[in-house]
Amino acid sequence: MTTTYRFLRAIVRYHRWALRAFVVLFLLTLLLLLRRFYLDATQFAPANGGTYIEGSVGQFQPLNPWFTITNNVNRDIVSLVFAGLLKYNPETRQIEDDLASLAVSNGGRTYTLKLKENIFWHDNTPEAPHPVTPEDVLFTFETIQNPAFPNSLLRQNFLGVEVEQLDDRTVRFRLEEPYSFFASNLTIGLLPKKSFEGVPVNKLDQVLDFGFKPIGAGPYSFKSLVQTELSTEVTLERFPRPIDPDYYLKRIVLRIFPDYSTLLSDIRNLDAVRLVPRNEQGEPIVPRRFKSINYTLPQYVALFFNLDRGPLRDQKLRLGLQLGTNKQALVDAIGEKSIVDTPLLEIDTSDWRYSYDPQAAQGALFESNWNLPEKVRLQRLLEMREANEAGVLHIDSIVLLDTGAILTVTGSLLDAPLGSTLNGAPVEQSPTSSGTWIAALRTVGGSGSLRLGASIVRLADPKGKPIDSCYVWRTTNTQEYKRASEEQRLVNLFVDSRAGKIPAAERITVQNFYLEHGMLRMRTEKDPTDIRVNDRGDRLTLTLLTSSAPDTYRKVAELIRDQWAALGVHVSIVVPETRDEFEQRLIQRDYDILLYGQSLLDNLDSYPYWHSDGIQRFEGDKNSLRLDAYNFSQYTSLAADSLLRLIRQTFDEKERQSALGELRDILKQDVPAIFLYSPLYTFAYHQDVHGIETGRLSLHSDRFLTLHNWYVRQERVFRPGMSWFSFLPWLVSFPHESDWSAT
Repeated sequence: MTTTYRFLRAIVRYHRWALRAFVVLFLLTLLLLLRRFYLDATQFAPANGGTYIEGSVGQFQPLNPWFTITNNVNRDIVSLVFAGLLKYNPETRQIEDDLASLAVSNGGRTYTLKLKENIFWHDNTPEAPHPVTPEDVLFTFETIQNPAFPNSLLRQNFLGVEVEQLDDRTVRFRLEEPYSFFASNLTIGLLPKKSFEGVPVNKLDQVLDFGFKPIGAGPYSFKSLVQTELSTEVTLERFPRPIDPDYYLKRIVLRIFPDYSTLLSDIRNLDAVRLVPRNEQGEPIVPRRFKSINYTLPQYVALFFNLDRGPLRDQKLRLGLQLGTNKQALVDAIGEKSIVDTPLLEIDTSDWRYSYDPQAAQGALFESNWNLPEKVRLQRLLEMREANEAGVLHIDSIVLLDTGAILTVTGSLLDAPLGSTLNGAPVEQSPTSSGTWIAALRTVGGSGSLRLGASIVRLADPKGKPIDSCYVWRTTNTQEYKRASEEQRLVNLFVDSRAGKIPAAERITVQNFYLEHGMLRMRTEKDPTDIRVNDRGDRLTLTLLTSSAPDTYRKVAELIRDQWAALGVHVSIVVPETRDEFEQRLIQRDYDILLYGQSLLDNLDSYPYWHSDGIQRFEGDKNSLRLDAYNFSQYTSLAADSLLRLIRQTFDEKERQSALGELRDILKQDVPAIFLYSPLYTFAYHQDVHGIETGRLSLHSDRFLTLHNWYVRQERVFRPGMSWFSFLPWLVSFPHESDWSAT
């Protein structure tokens, strides 16, 4: 009994352990299957929260959408803190609704905007609600229109615009004439009227309390401004708004460094770098764990010809300079990539591309009023040759004759009877040949003697009436005589080449000549190109003005100087030391050529830069000079003006594209500037930051217009159509679970 009992207990104990082991194995298997199912049925998705830290180089200034035109650091912050009635979408490249919805009517003359509901300023609290109202809209734009407003450039965008409130959520803008790009002007950030009460309009740029603690209606509110040993830190926090889109990032920290080396010293604490410099190979200077995005803005750098300056009024000269500018060499030297041939960046230029052609450049310049000294000398020699070959007077055009010697000249009495004179000396009957006369030209004495160098010998009848004349060049130096004789040989060779009298391989052109010591000889590879001259002997010297920033401008100017030197154009480069000095020269058009950049922004409107409204008009008073005169070439064209106005006013895309094509051809023909390149920029971000797609930017700060897609945190979520209830069907199909992960 005891033995049987023990046996049964052993069996029971064994089954218990087996059952426990089975349960454990079952649970482990189930957990593994659940884990496998979870991994197959889920995917990573953005999660709310986290802090994004971005570094940039620059200088922080008080924040205000009205005064951030030239400060890109401030633009970044303003784009997040403030919001406009409308906004630019870099993904669709369209102006879309933001704080308000837009309706355009009356042929493009009326813009009606209705504020969305429950939009508040950042200082809003339950105890003190602060909604965005039409009064804030009117304050923002009527202040800009005020003649005392400190930013005259911004004021120009709203001249002649009438703003009125229709109801408690609607405002209307009335324009004097249709303007299809006006919606872009409504993307400027709104400002709360309450924050500026009692401040004179001309003092708005000095409101520091608001500038260092701004209140906007954008997706992020201003939290703090902290100065550290390395940088200035601006912290922004997500502000809840009832309008799309939603943002994942809870906090944005923008760190502003004094220089890029300081930024790199703290790169480990950054998630991104705003503008990354590139090395000589064009590679971004950031650690490998950073990803880079290269982009261009609707900008171009150009050489603007000042058409008010005499030499540059010659279209053939401008065309020659354009053809002789090697753009590819320029962009290669400064690490750029995007060559630009027209300021109309929205059109397709594949059917016409600029090409560097030094031979065609020389041809265009030869047709201008400015010629190389070799051509001027050759032309003079050809004229003298033609004059000497025609008529009855025949004298060697080059003579080697010491001072005091006499040059004897003979001719026919049929052409010049006795009593005629040669340079005032009477002709006499020749004692050795009947029917001929003889005359002696002295090399010293009074008028009519053969001087050293070029002289004109004139034959006149007994009444003093001219019969003929010819040119004679005299020297007493044997070497000079040899060089002059060689020059004469080359002229004869040139004439025969032009007439096709000699084999093609032996022919020469004016480009084969070089002027040395006043005479032509054959050019060698070591000979430089001389400076061109006009009919008065003035040398073609042009002044090129450019800015000291960015540094690439100086290098481009030097490359242009060297390239144009090969064309026979002397360029004097002026780089003012201060920004103020440069701007004064710019406003006063104190240059022949300006190397500078222009930005078209999101609307790509070329009107301010090429319409005659944008030229600087000089009325004797420097105070009358306009800051908004953006037509740096002083270019005027009735045809171009008409097309630019049409492009601004039409809402018909086909009509706009047709006008753009015509305008491109006019600018191509007139050559008011040489368009060089569109600057390439680099934005870098850490590999742990996701969702960054910048789209087509119009400003650097536009990258934040897609910030709603950025995230630093992730979480797993079920794929579409999947849930925990899908486990059993997935289990039945196992081991074909790969089909699930593909759904």
